[in-house]
Amino acid sequence: MRGYEEIRVDERLRELAGQLHGPARLKADLLTEARHALEDAVEAYREGGLPAAEAERRAVAEFGTPAQLAPGYQAELAAGALRGLALRALAVAVVLMVGGDLTWRGSSWSDGPRPPEGYLLLSASLDEIWRLVAGLALAGLVLGVLAARHGSPRLGRLARAVGFGLTGGLALGALAGSALFGWSVHLWDAALTWPPMIIGAVLVSAGWFALARAARCWLRTAVGPRVAG
Repeated sequence: MRGYEEIRVDERLRELAGQLHGPARLKADLLTEARHALEDAVEAYREGGLPAAEAERRAVAEFGTPAQLAPGYQAELAAGALRGLALRALAVAVVLMVGGDLTWRGSSWSDGPRPPEGYLLLSASLDEIWRLVAGLALAGLVLGVLAARHGSPRLGRLARAVGFGLTGGLALGALAGSALFGWSVHLWDAALTWPPMIIGAVLVSAGWFALARAARCWLRTAVGPRVAG
């Protein structure tokens, strides 16, 4: 294994990048900041009289190994991924809570027979699921900001727990929402040709696509490969 003095700036950054998982833009920003810090250190050593190669080797040695650096960077990536997921989840939850009833208002079947009790229970349960998701999303936003700002392991663990809870709530909401949609179509055939229903289905599908990507990013960031010591 080569010593610190044999590792150059570009190689150290490539090693560090290989250890990190998370939002691509935030990861690129963090690596850019790391490069600037290393380049500043190299420049300082060169101004002190060291040759360019020796200045670079010494700056890299003092910068640290990927095993030393990655946990801090990964914690910041996890906080950023949680903020992204929480923002999307909050937006979708608010839209569904506010606009859910509007999808059915004025429909030809709205004044018909009362739906089965099971349907009404599922509908009410879905409303509660989205309230829970909105609450967890707000908590995730706050904890994501605090965890990134203060770097506290306790805050990081709490943010991680909220993130898993939020992901679970979204999965439950997806299952319940799909079941309610299918049941609605079974009860009222006209639902498939009702314009607000069609528009709502398209918007919800787009929202779920964005949520799925954000959830996948956060999960990969939170439970991805651990840094080797």
